Amino acid sequence: MEIKRHYFVYLLLLSVVVSNCSGTVVLEKLPLVVKLAENEAEESNLKTYIVHVKKPQNYGLFAQSTSDLNTWYESFVPSTTTTTTTSTSSNQKSRMVHTYRNVATGFAARLTAEEAKALAVKDGVVSVQQEKIYSLHTTHSPNFLGLFQGLGLWNESKLGQGVIVGVLDTGVWPDHPSFNDEGVPPPPPKWKGTCEFTGAECNNKLIGAKNFVTGAAKTGQPNAQPPFDLDGHGTHTSSTATGNFVNGANVFGNANGTAVGMAPYAHLAIYRVCDKGCAEADIFAALDAAVGDGVDVLSLSLGGGSAPFYADSIAVGAFAANQKGIFVSCSAGNEGPDYFTLSNEAPWILTVGASTIDRKIRANPKLGTGEELEGESLFQPKDFDQTTLLPLVYAGANGNESSAFCAPGSLQSDAVAGKVVVCERGGDIARIDKGVEVKRAGGAAMILLNQKPDGFSTLADAHVLPASHVSYAAALKIKAYINSTSAPLATIVFHGTVIGDSRAPSVSSFSSRGPSSASPGILKPDVIGPGVSILAAWPVSVDNSTSNAPFNVVSGTSMSCPHLSGIAALLKSSHPDWSPAAIKSAILTTADVVNLAGQSILDEKASPADIFATGAGHVNPSKANKPGLIYDITPEDYIPYLCGLNYTDDQVSSIIQQQVKCSQVTSIPDYELNYPTISVILGNDPLTVSRVATNVGEANSTYSVEFAVPDGTQFGISPTILGFTELNQKINYTITIFPVARSPATTAKGFSQGYLKWVSDKYSVRSQVSVIFA
Repeated sequence: MEIKRHYFVYLLLLSVVVSNCSGTVVLEKLPLVVKLAENEAEESNLKTYIVHVKKPQNYGLFAQSTSDLNTWYESFVPSTTTTTTTSTSSNQKSRMVHTYRNVATGFAARLTAEEAKALAVKDGVVSVQQEKIYSLHTTHSPNFLGLFQGLGLWNESKLGQGVIVGVLDTGVWPDHPSFNDEGVPPPPPKWKGTCEFTGAECNNKLIGAKNFVTGAAKTGQPNAQPPFDLDGHGTHTSSTATGNFVNGANVFGNANGTAVGMAPYAHLAIYRVCDKGCAEADIFAALDAAVGDGVDVLSLSLGGGSAPFYADSIAVGAFAANQKGIFVSCSAGNEGPDYFTLSNEAPWILTVGASTIDRKIRANPKLGTGEELEGESLFQPKDFDQTTLLPLVYAGANGNESSAFCAPGSLQSDAVAGKVVVCERGGDIARIDKGVEVKRAGGAAMILLNQKPDGFSTLADAHVLPASHVSYAAALKIKAYINSTSAPLATIVFHGTVIGDSRAPSVSSFSSRGPSSASPGILKPDVIGPGVSILAAWPVSVDNSTSNAPFNVVSGTSMSCPHLSGIAALLKSSHPDWSPAAIKSAILTTADVVNLAGQSILDEKASPADIFATGAGHVNPSKANKPGLIYDITPEDYIPYLCGLNYTDDQVSSIIQQQVKCSQVTSIPDYELNYPTISVILGNDPLTVSRVATNVGEANSTYSVEFAVPDGTQFGISPTILGFTELNQKINYTITIFPVARSPATTAKGFSQGYLKWVSDKYSVRSQVSVIFA
């Protein structure tokens, strides 16, 4: 930047000299040189701020005209100029990044810290916040979830026909066959979106595509390029949610089968909001557009950690979507296994954690002792000699921590060449990058060791050399073997794709955990779904294949979120009259709490996963289609809930987009929201929680209560029988939770869990219950 500026100044000075030689006086240009330097310094101080303003009484008149609305927004922007020739009006427009009309009353603009501070105290301004940068957080998974062609939910939902799923991510690779529109009807008339691809990329499957990435310069103008996915993340998540059938999908010959998303005949709308990161103002603008475009489901595999809902643009935008009947699914985050690590905690968002499926892609280390340990890797080259034992070396044997993590440039060829190199997981080094370093230094293969927090959670990655990712238990055995002999040996034995792991689903170590920091009375995450070693579409081939469509196997809550987004699309297609809260309730109250072996779902330690890892449990799409009872919530029901969080009137108003006076509202504690699960903080006094169940099963039906009390509590439930005589009938019940003596283990842990279940002769409606002891 300095070189560029000085070069420009030199050219201007030169023009003065030349002009003077010709007898023309142009000395007045010199102040412009100084001004340009000042302006560039000012530009470097500009940051993007999201500004919420109060909705005026005549807002409806503004909203009818985009130009009038923008002019009103521009009146809030500081009128200082950036050049001697720039008008106040043009400068205000240049400061604008986005304007919002559907999800908020406000805009995003480039401001200095001083300007933002001054703007925050202006009349009519609710808040001014510097934008945050959020981070990005399947051949077999449909069958694992019980989805089969011509049967059950896929048949009853017509594979998601007529439902529009909007995905906010890194864009899409539109030419991938997962986005072909065979069997997909035209979009419904309500669709108002556009496609920025210039060719024939959009079709009845991919019906919309927009780019909202404004770039580092924050010029206020969207990126001029179409929303091509240069990362892969958006293509993967989009195809997971709605990808059409593609036969013969595989990576390196593994995970072979028919790749298909959860809702293969649903429509897809792409909103590119991420490049190297995901700017909050861009995400908010995309949410604003998607609500106006007419999507039915929104899928966001990204997040920025916990925040009060009024200060979280995803939460604010998702609420506006909820008001329009749009279901919003978001990833829980990849910050596990610690507690309080969630993103996207708002109760009007489905917060999705990550679990395994029953497919493993086995690549097992075999030690010189003959012992073979379980491991995983996607890359399993046929030309690797699996029968020959090679020297085995621990990368950190030299005492260098960066070498132990196989950080770039940390390994010496004379120490690792031709050997099987053992690397530690972590150290802020990507797993595949560790293999790149081993290969650079001449290593023949890599064994990647889990750290203790990772436990038994292993992943099948597209490594660049023969490799095996092993559990912490296996890591201890490997280290013990290395230390037991002066000449340790090992190789990697490939077993390819293995289906039938009875321990699935289990919760991955990376999946973020609750409780919710923003609202502890709402159990989060809501649910878990497939997010480990998921095969889906990719922009380019990772195995250099030119004959097959490119796919990749990736892990994260980013992968579990679109599974649930697609399942929500199926339920929306099957039950078009259901609200977003009804769809969520159906998913949560029918979730599985046991694995394929009929035992408790396990976590990364191979111990029973607790409620803050699993939420309601693992999604069961077929059961969710016929839940029996639901717990419904209207957008208006959130007002007493938000007031109960002790938000100010302006903070609540900025979320719900209407004026609210909490002093005139009967506020409720967060656990009193009619949520499908129950979460309380229990002190010395009992708490009474009320719920309203709506009958969506059979008109004449009777439900009796069953429950398992959390340790340290007793339940009092009234009534204990719910008798319905018609569909959509609502019945209230209460559950009083009494504190009693609890075990030392529960006292040490600080919480316990149980459930309440309403059972008829046809349905079982389960609400998980968490109790945190104050």
